[in-house]
Amino acid sequence: MIYARLLAKARGCLRLHNLLIRQCLAEVLGVFVLIVITCSASAQSITSEGTKGGYMSSALASGIGVMIAIHASGGVSGGHLNPAFSLAMCLLSRFPWWKLPIFSAFQLLGAFLGSATVYALYYDAIHHYSNGTLTVSGPRETASIFATYPSPYLSLRNGFLDQVLGTGMLLLGILALIDPRNKNIPKGLEPLGVALLVLSLSLAMGANCGCAINPARDLGPRLFTYVAGWGPQVFSVSHGPDQLPGHAMELCTKKHPPEEERRVKANAREYNEKFQYASNCIKTSKYNMVTFLPINLFEQFQEVANTYFLFLLILQLIPQISSLSWFTTIVPLVLVLTITAVKDATDDYFRHKSDNQVNNRQSQVLISGILQKEQWMNVRVGDIIKLENNQFVAADLLLLSSSEPHGLCYIETAELDGETNMKVRQAIPVTSELSDTSKLAHFDGEVICEPPNNKLDKFSGTLSWKENKHPLSNQNMLLRGCVLRNTEWCFGLVIFAGPDTKLMQNSGRTKFKRTSIDRLMNTLVLWIFGFLVCMGVILAIGNSIWEYEVGARFQIYLPWDEAVDSAFFSGFLSFWSYIIILNTVVPISLYVSVEVIRLGHSYFINWDKKMYCARRCTPAEARTTTLNEELGQVEYIFSDKTGTLTQNIMVFSKCSVNKRSYGDGMDVLGYKAELGEKTEPVDFSFNPLADPNFMFWDSGLLEAVKLGDTHVHEFFRLLSLCHTVMSEEKNPGELYYKAQSPDEGALVTAARNFGFVFRARTPKTITVQELGQPVTYQLLAILDFNNVRKRMSVIVRNHEGQIRLYCKGADTILLERLHPGNQELYNATTDHLNEYASEGLRTLVLAYRDLEDSYYANWVERLQRARATYEGREERVARLYEELENDMVLLGATAIEDKLQQGVPETIALLSLANIKIWVLTGDKQETAVNIGYSCKMLTDEMTEVFVITGHTVLEVRQELRKAREKMVDSRSVGNGFTYQEKEAASKVTSVLEAVAGEYALVINGHSLAHALEADMELEFLETACACKAVICCRVTPLQKAQVVELVKKYKKAVTLAIGDGANDISMIKTAHIGVGISGQEGIQAVLASDYSFSQFKFLQRLLLVHGRWSYLRMCKFLCYFFYKNFAFTMVHFWFGFFCGFSAQTVYDQYFITLYNIVYTSLPVLAMGVFDQDVPEHRSLEYPKLYEPGQLNLLFNKREFFICIAQGIYTSVFMFFIPYGVFSDDAHLADYQSFAVTVATSLVIVVSVQIGLDTGFWTAINHFFIWGSLAVYFAILFAMHSDGLFQLFPNQFRFVGNAQNTLAQPAVWLTIALTTVICIMPVVAFRFLKLDLKPELSDTVRYTQLVRKKQKTQHRCMGQVVRVGSHRSGYAFSHQEGFGELIMSGKNMRLSSLALSGFSGRPSTSWIDTLRKKKSTGGDSSIASSPSGGGQDKTLKV
Repeated sequence: MIYARLLAKARGCLRLHNLLIRQCLAEVLGVFVLIVITCSASAQSITSEGTKGGYMSSALASGIGVMIAIHASGGVSGGHLNPAFSLAMCLLSRFPWWKLPIFSAFQLLGAFLGSATVYALYYDAIHHYSNGTLTVSGPRETASIFATYPSPYLSLRNGFLDQVLGTGMLLLGILALIDPRNKNIPKGLEPLGVALLVLSLSLAMGANCGCAINPARDLGPRLFTYVAGWGPQVFSVSHGPDQLPGHAMELCTKKHPPEEERRVKANAREYNEKFQYASNCIKTSKYNMVTFLPINLFEQFQEVANTYFLFLLILQLIPQISSLSWFTTIVPLVLVLTITAVKDATDDYFRHKSDNQVNNRQSQVLISGILQKEQWMNVRVGDIIKLENNQFVAADLLLLSSSEPHGLCYIETAELDGETNMKVRQAIPVTSELSDTSKLAHFDGEVICEPPNNKLDKFSGTLSWKENKHPLSNQNMLLRGCVLRNTEWCFGLVIFAGPDTKLMQNSGRTKFKRTSIDRLMNTLVLWIFGFLVCMGVILAIGNSIWEYEVGARFQIYLPWDEAVDSAFFSGFLSFWSYIIILNTVVPISLYVSVEVIRLGHSYFINWDKKMYCARRCTPAEARTTTLNEELGQVEYIFSDKTGTLTQNIMVFSKCSVNKRSYGDGMDVLGYKAELGEKTEPVDFSFNPLADPNFMFWDSGLLEAVKLGDTHVHEFFRLLSLCHTVMSEEKNPGELYYKAQSPDEGALVTAARNFGFVFRARTPKTITVQELGQPVTYQLLAILDFNNVRKRMSVIVRNHEGQIRLYCKGADTILLERLHPGNQELYNATTDHLNEYASEGLRTLVLAYRDLEDSYYANWVERLQRARATYEGREERVARLYEELENDMVLLGATAIEDKLQQGVPETIALLSLANIKIWVLTGDKQETAVNIGYSCKMLTDEMTEVFVITGHTVLEVRQELRKAREKMVDSRSVGNGFTYQEKEAASKVTSVLEAVAGEYALVINGHSLAHALEADMELEFLETACACKAVICCRVTPLQKAQVVELVKKYKKAVTLAIGDGANDISMIKTAHIGVGISGQEGIQAVLASDYSFSQFKFLQRLLLVHGRWSYLRMCKFLCYFFYKNFAFTMVHFWFGFFCGFSAQTVYDQYFITLYNIVYTSLPVLAMGVFDQDVPEHRSLEYPKLYEPGQLNLLFNKREFFICIAQGIYTSVFMFFIPYGVFSDDAHLADYQSFAVTVATSLVIVVSVQIGLDTGFWTAINHFFIWGSLAVYFAILFAMHSDGLFQLFPNQFRFVGNAQNTLAQPAVWLTIALTTVICIMPVVAFRFLKLDLKPELSDTVRYTQLVRKKQKTQHRCMGQVVRVGSHRSGYAFSHQEGFGELIMSGKNMRLSSLALSGFSGRPSTSWIDTLRKKKSTGGDSSIASSPSGGGQDKTLKV
């Protein structure tokens, strides 16, 4: 009988007597059927690559799906299926307006379920089609199942307005069909009529918006992919449209095929306009006055949080389910949206201002033979424009002629690459004579060239004029953004305009970076939402049971609402009511506070005077505000060498000529000076044109010049001729060299001081003053330098008529191209090169070759033919260059010193102690990079071994890597408990090498790295490299730099930081989690692409160990406290639900709910998040081990989150039940409002005390915000219960004097005090025991600091570590002699020996070491223990 009664009750609860429930379920069913049919058709079409249907079949399926869905649900709900249809019904008064959001929500739910079903049905096909990446390409209409309008096409110009228009058209059509004033469709044919309407609109609008004229159908699939964690667009559009048969998408838009080549005819606008090239108007802004509001709101509601709160606001507008006023949600939501909109509008205003300024610049355009002033925006491709000195180049121009002889002009490219050195460009000879407008007006040449691209240093094209073809290169081009310098005027032909220019092609957006905390937050928010739903379900079930068992007895005087006809429906409404009430577990103020804290941290970085470089007047700059806390979690640093670790200020240091090495300092007797012995620099006073800043210490080289040594003369003659330096003589005898690289400037300056002075150049001549005599050489050709050739050559004819090729380049390239004779000179020079490289110097080899006139004439003819061809031009020219640069005679070698930046060794040592691994990725040769590694203490002689990988084949590289791993495995301590494992590629790399004993380093060359980065070997390389303390990659390309960073990101799941100063570092900087740009000698391109920038590498230690660690600490403490206080606040409603009949009544009044997060508790937690610190900044640098908790993600993770939640729930239990128990036994305090005041006051006091305990660094601002917030709470509380507000708003503030009466009762204050003590004391006890039994390292540091203050002991005295045997390579033999003192001199670190000895026996660091060893099984960074048999004690690194 009991079971039968329970079953009857269950049937009674589930019986759908309520019409609204039946209608909602019908809507879910109808939209579900619609999504399954239409999206299945799209999925069939896409996953079969169009063989099972195309655009038309998808559109037909859409119409049929509408018809079937209306039949399925029309008998119950009218088959709305679409918010547009529901809106039409409201407009016709078919049902009340309050049903509109309910129907829309259930339509969205139906689309969500339908999307999940279709994905499950087509899972295998999707993965097969996309190689298992959950990304397939689809037609532009519905990029298949989940992304109904692909985001690349979602703009006001191409999709969004079409969506609005399509939905509006559908709304009007439905109104016309169902309005009784019109002639009705025959009964039974309504579904067919609506289906035909949808089909026609789909065909009309589909090419732009994808026939997605159903907001529920659009948002449902997107919501599904958000919940699944894939983002809003699982299915992307990349190659689907062009593969579909018939190209049906061309219905409404005309798609231009991509350019394969560009044809431009001078002075022929009509001819050029038929190609529809882009105009010269640029637009970097996003909005205008009309589109700002809709587009900005649309973008903001792409954020899950904003959409979530909008959904809650809609629910609060429904009176049947809302127990809170709408302003409790709309006030913070509007505040957030307004702040973001103002920020976006301000940014876009400045973009508009910049666009207008650029577009309205004036330019002189040749129109009908007359120069006319035109705005830049009106310049067209094919126009001829005139530029004058100091003017910006308006577009990408082909230089036609100039005021300088031979069509030369000089430009500055700072806006392109940051370099302020002048560069030379030259018109081709055939156009250089077109110097007046009459000749230019008749110029009708046609240019055929490459399509628009972003390669700044490359251009390939051909000019056809007067039946002749002339090759064009980058040397003939003036790019937009350049400035004309030292040239009176020039004329140019517009080739690329506006967005097609190389400047605009390079202005792509930097990839958006998010921190690991952001990613964790998204997961936690979904968990919290699931927890919220669970609480709502529990309370809803309780409401249904209570209404069925108890509430039914009170129907006479407590009847249900008009819309409620059963206990089940009452529970259903109660569920939504509790969703509204309990939503404060994730308040919108959380996201606002996070952004404010990040902004504050960014300003601290910008304001740090210790990161300001006075010499360059350059402060540190945080160029982003979203990555600050990730600065405290870096495990890998990838650094460039030249200009980053070194100064990139080149000094001519040594040279080798005719088997003799010059450059070592000499004493007074002519012997090589000992290290540290003072020597005098060479006296160049004999040369009036010498550079007074040039210093050289070996007088033997000057004596050889004066004695007329032919080898030395030829050596310096090559340096004075083989270059691209520009000379400027402002005053007689005052020469200024403009070099494109500091290397060239140093070499030409050296030749200048030794008597071979480069004076001037023309396109056909070079003038050199050789030992006081001016000599002019005829310049026949320049074989320019590039990264592949790694050399440059010039071909000159001297006054005797002899043709000679002079060449300088990398030793690895040039030594292979020498004449086999004179092996003795070859061996001596090679020895000198090795010696220079071992000292960290940058080396070049010099050689020459004499050419016969006939051979050279034949070679020039072949070169002209090769340049005249369009296909394969670069390869043909390269082969001809290769042919000429062979069988050369060796002259000697140069060695240039690139000095280390100040503080580099100390910074690297300190970061290494923080367990940050540093990899150097450089284009320099191996020996140079290795010795810079020793100089900056990345490599040390105490290392167990330095592995050098130099294999030229895949097999050789694999064998070398395996030998390195075997050596490391053999050195492990016996019985360490680690076993070798291999996991899938998607997981973290795990290896026995994570626990190797000893310290190792890995050096790998670029050609070996190319093999190591192949798919079948990359894990072996990464495994070996990550077990090493330092890694140096030499001779690497910019692409290889990015590949190495991506490899570590992909498999190690560690936070990476890339730092560099040049354009070749941009790809690496953008690939890493954090990019840092050094504002150095190589321009500002790296800075512009970076997230943070400063001027010296040494500032990296403050950025990471101080600002990064503090930012991570503050953000973690902020999040922990924020979740705690909001769960403590919200869970009180949950407990109260069991005592109020599950009626969705709130404990607090609605004003307290509104103000709790934005007034009462917002400022104290912001102060803690912005100003808090555990130890002072100098202690962060003194004890780098403090950085490790961030690397291990200890301070905020899922475990810490659940601890905070548990503490919040614990607090809420006592916060509710202690006052409830007191009020239950006291008849004087039995009213609801007094109870609410007591609980609210207890809550504010408890969370204020808690944040006082959490604050580790008290400032005046912390005191003011904490105590001020308490004062504001009481002020507002008494004001809301005052007579004045009651008289002004009697309906809103009814409880006059309640707060005053309640807080006047001693029992209330005792209750508040008891609640506070019970909530806080366990926290205090736990923290006390933890501090005493298992302190963290920061606790130990603070304790040590207090002890030091009391004892006033002296510290900062660290003994030097004794150096033992060398593990250098054979090339580094001179290290002991030349760089011993340099390496020894940096051993004194800033670590306190007192603190180190104190920590060696304490358990404070063991918890990190233990956790790291546990984590190493998941593939994170390793702890390398000291070898047991080392023979000496290693310094303990803290």
